[in-house]
Amino acid sequence: MNNEINDPKLKAQTEKLIPFHGYLSTGAFIGIQMLNIATRLLDIKDDERIFVTCETSNCLPDPFQILRGCTIGNKGLKILDHGKMAATINKMAQPGQKHVKGVRIVLDPERTASYPLFHSWYMNTAKVSHEDAIAELLKADENVYSWYFVDVPVPARKKKKVTICRVCGESFVQEADETLCKWCAESYKSK
Repeated sequence: MNNEINDPKLKAQTEKLIPFHGYLSTGAFIGIQMLNIATRLLDIKDDERIFVTCETSNCLPDPFQILRGCTIGNKGLKILDHGKMAATINKMAQPGQKHVKGVRIVLDPERTASYPLFHSWYMNTAKVSHEDAIAELLKADENVYSWYFVDVPVPARKKKKVTICRVCGESFVQEADETLCKWCAESYKSK
């Protein structure tokens, strides 16, 4: 499949992604395309930090991790698993900013309908190989996506308050004034 990619930048991105993801999946390729669209629309430079919210946990987040270093651990990646092929991308806010301009990109079923084989993969109405779906995406380029600009709220940094759970004795980060860690609190709810 990678031999069918003529764009040197896209080819390099897929070559870097494959060892991380395990193979070139359609969802991961969609993530690369979304990243490239956001980079162009937001004029993101190679050395700029970005933040991404993916609306699925399936394949889509991986390009943002390997190509841009956005991870859950460094708070550059958030996953809100709504089961959608959609992502919101924004640059890092400047000090004092309450909102930052971002772009929400969606794999648009009205637009994918123009590419029947790919649309079948997307809507899960037929068994379509990753190779065939990606070949269609290469033809479609950006024509299967919709996007719009959004104001992304910049979260206030809270001072971390660590305490000891009164049940298990393990330390945890409090969100309010709770005395039970989430594990113990959930255990009590289920009893």
